[in-house]
Amino acid sequence: MYTNKQIWHVSYPILLSLLAQNVINVTDTAFLGRVGEVALGASAMGGLFYICIFTVAFGFSIGSQIVIARRNGEGQYEDVGPVMIQGSIFLFALAFLAFGVARLWGGDIMRVIVSSETIYDATMEFINWRVFGFFFSFMSAMFRAFYIGITRTKVLTINAIVMALLNVALDYAMIFGHWGFPEMGIKGAAIASVIAEAGSILFYLIYTYITVNLKQYALNRFGSFDFKLLARILSISCFTMLQYFLSMGTFFVFFMVVERIGQRELAIANIVRSIYIVLFIPVNALAATANSLVSNTIGSGGIANVVPLIKKIVRFSVLLMIGLAGVIAIFPKLILSIYTSDITLIDASVSSVYVICIAMIIASASNVVFNSVSGTGNTSAALMLESVTLVFYVLYMLFVGNILRAPVEICFTTEIVYYSLLLVASYFYFKKAKWQNKKI
Repeated sequence: MYTNKQIWHVSYPILLSLLAQNVINVTDTAFLGRVGEVALGASAMGGLFYICIFTVAFGFSIGSQIVIARRNGEGQYEDVGPVMIQGSIFLFALAFLAFGVARLWGGDIMRVIVSSETIYDATMEFINWRVFGFFFSFMSAMFRAFYIGITRTKVLTINAIVMALLNVALDYAMIFGHWGFPEMGIKGAAIASVIAEAGSILFYLIYTYITVNLKQYALNRFGSFDFKLLARILSISCFTMLQYFLSMGTFFVFFMVVERIGQRELAIANIVRSIYIVLFIPVNALAATANSLVSNTIGSGGIANVVPLIKKIVRFSVLLMIGLAGVIAIFPKLILSIYTSDITLIDASVSSVYVICIAMIIASASNVVFNSVSGTGNTSAALMLESVTLVFYVLYMLFVGNILRAPVEICFTTEIVYYSLLLVASYFYFKKAKWQNKKI
């Protein structure tokens, strides 16, 4: 069974890569917080629109990652490359489809979701440029799946640092009009993010060509498009694609409800969401580690070690989150001041920060156990568990937001409800379901 040191060896590069990647979100929010509440709210709505579509590609990459990890655990390295190649071709084609849908119908979708004309106009200014990033972010998801699947995760850190540095520099130049660039505001944030994602793909291509044994993983065999292999990947990925889309789509519902409460409330929600995402980084890293190591463990014949492995990662995750959430709960105003200099906005956001800290401690356990469900290869079960949980999430959100018109901090208690239910459902999967002999 994997030791704590081995778990950390796989996890910390993913954690650092997610930290660097989320500098994009943090810097966009921090810079646009200085532009104004409209820009802040519009970037939240536009960013969530982008992420909702991206999660379809990310879900496919997670399914591919499970297959890659299983083949890696079995020692069938020559079967890894074809999954990577066919998956990349599929995601590039999917990027064209996503781009077309966003440009043709993005405005109509946002008309339904956003009630404020001012926020709508700013949101569309952001989306019309941001969607060019699909061509790069979709491919980046496949590289991430490859490197996590073969447990070579250090490259993710380096790549994400490159992307983060590009984004910070370009945000500063394009949003405010420095270094000879015109002042572009929210449009500048979108363009900066796209260029940063393009830089990320260029780095992955160069790094893979120089450092990876292409022959060992059959990455040098392009051949013709293999529909049978794609069908096998999709038999796993289709459930994770739908799962991630539904998960992020319901978070979109959260912001839609908050936007109707008020412009100030939407600004608060976006700032707290940014802190939420930063707190989610170690949770996500350890969940991705659990997914990969569970699949590798089953592939190498160590089924008896799966549950002890999950328990070990859960303990690690919870202890880490208690420390991080504790620090943020002690110094909430200091953390909030990174995103805005508006004292009234900071004061109004403190209660929501406390709620998110509680939610993330629960999430640190639930996400590890839930991602382990997918790691067993039973992605249809994971989709079912997520779907049932999300029904309760949406109903609770609509009740407190639309009917009670509750403050933002009460709206954020939906995250506590969601992660608690997900933990219980995932726990019973491992206790009651027949997951030990799932073939992929």
